[in-house]
Amino acid sequence: MSSGNKYKAISNKLKFEGRAFINGKYVNAIDGKKFETINPATGKKLCAVAKCNYKDVDLAVKVSRKAFNSGVWSKSSPEHRKEVLLKFAELLRKHGDENSVLECIDTGKLIADCINEVANDAPMHFQWYGELIDKVFGKVGPTEPSITSLIVKEPIGVVAGIVPWNFPLMMAVWKMAPALAAGCSVIIKPAEDTPLTAIRVAQIGKEAGIPDGVLNVLPGYGDVGEALGRHKDVDAVSFTGSTEVGGYFLKYSSESNLKPVALEMGGKSPFIVLEDAKITDDLIDNAMNSAFWNGGQNCSANMRQIVHKKVKDEFLDKVIKKVKKLKVGDPLDLKSNMGSMISKGHLQTVDGYIQKGIDEGAKLLSGGVSSKKQKGFYAKPTLFDGLKENMTIAQEEIFGPVLSVLTYEDEAEAVHIANDTTYGLAAGVFTKDIDQATNTVNQLQAGQVYVNSWFTGSIATPFGGYKQSGYSREKGQEAIKGYLQVKNVGIQL
Repeated sequence: MSSGNKYKAISNKLKFEGRAFINGKYVNAIDGKKFETINPATGKKLCAVAKCNYKDVDLAVKVSRKAFNSGVWSKSSPEHRKEVLLKFAELLRKHGDENSVLECIDTGKLIADCINEVANDAPMHFQWYGELIDKVFGKVGPTEPSITSLIVKEPIGVVAGIVPWNFPLMMAVWKMAPALAAGCSVIIKPAEDTPLTAIRVAQIGKEAGIPDGVLNVLPGYGDVGEALGRHKDVDAVSFTGSTEVGGYFLKYSSESNLKPVALEMGGKSPFIVLEDAKITDDLIDNAMNSAFWNGGQNCSANMRQIVHKKVKDEFLDKVIKKVKKLKVGDPLDLKSNMGSMISKGHLQTVDGYIQKGIDEGAKLLSGGVSSKKQKGFYAKPTLFDGLKENMTIAQEEIFGPVLSVLTYEDEAEAVHIANDTTYGLAAGVFTKDIDQATNTVNQLQAGQVYVNSWFTGSIATPFGGYKQSGYSREKGQEAIKGYLQVKNVGIQL
């Protein structure tokens, strides 16, 4: 059986679970309401999902608090938490293919990407943070000889993780793994468009040994997120999503208990090709991946490609050839290069931006508005030239497969264009000159900058932004700090 047929065979046998996971078991929403989740590649219904509300939030917070206060997880030994998280990783690998296919049909993402994210990266995160647990130390502060000052790190308490639809399990894991490692109780609110993998993985966590009440999953709409953000017994919120909604969580915090809010939000990332850069196949592949990976539904996507005028024609010629060869189609087909958009509404939004680009005078080189007769929500990989800084598609986050090229004459202009946005999540710089690379990198207002590559980070490196892209950090040792609080204990000898 070929790999493609293998994944399609798995999809035909999948059993969907749409109930909430509270206190170690699957339950319906208290009010009994449900909503439908669909396969965006086909437009067909997958299953009914529990539509939770503030009542379910109250229940989940209550059991999370009870579990936290009991110490069954929060005060367990680092060795025990490590053992459980390593078991969690092992089970995620065991169920990797099944979970990946579930992610694929719930999101429209390519199966190859789902395998990488769900079967490989997700377990790695639990393993990495499991092995980090017993390496997070407190300190002894310098004081006068008669006093011993202990600087102690403690789990912050009940944590709510608000997860986006573009990387539903990965973003959930980015929050779950360090929070659980720290000893917190965790409530995950998955996006309403893509709730299924988080729901399934919660049960796997129980099988690994996560105590009842420590890990809960509440599917639903924005009112669930708001209820978590406003709840006075939620100690911290970690949010990934749009800048607009992220601002709401700061408001919820200020109007409730001043809980810390970690924010990772939108982006409009630049991809800078300096004058000396050689337009190699590798550079073009990076340009393509940075714009079209996951159908452009990626907050760090480099859709503003800022190319020196001397190399622009060569750059565009090579990009056009590759864009026209992209195969958009069935995400379970390993020959597809791009899957679907997440929903009909989002496809319409992306099409609206493409039409806006045309209307404002950008030069359409490839792609364009999608066909309205197609099954599923497939956008066309689109390439624009002749962009101006003030055009809508040069300023606003599109979250779709739209690569737009701006030109410049000197490095100062390139940096200005790159920084001329409210966002500051990621940036790429391509050059043969290390001095130019260093000089440009030092001027870019972005949380991660990649030189001669795109997205070279790993689990060990922090991920987050500047400006309206947010201020917190996921991954690496930086992430676990958000789930710990610091206590100073002074002992008079």
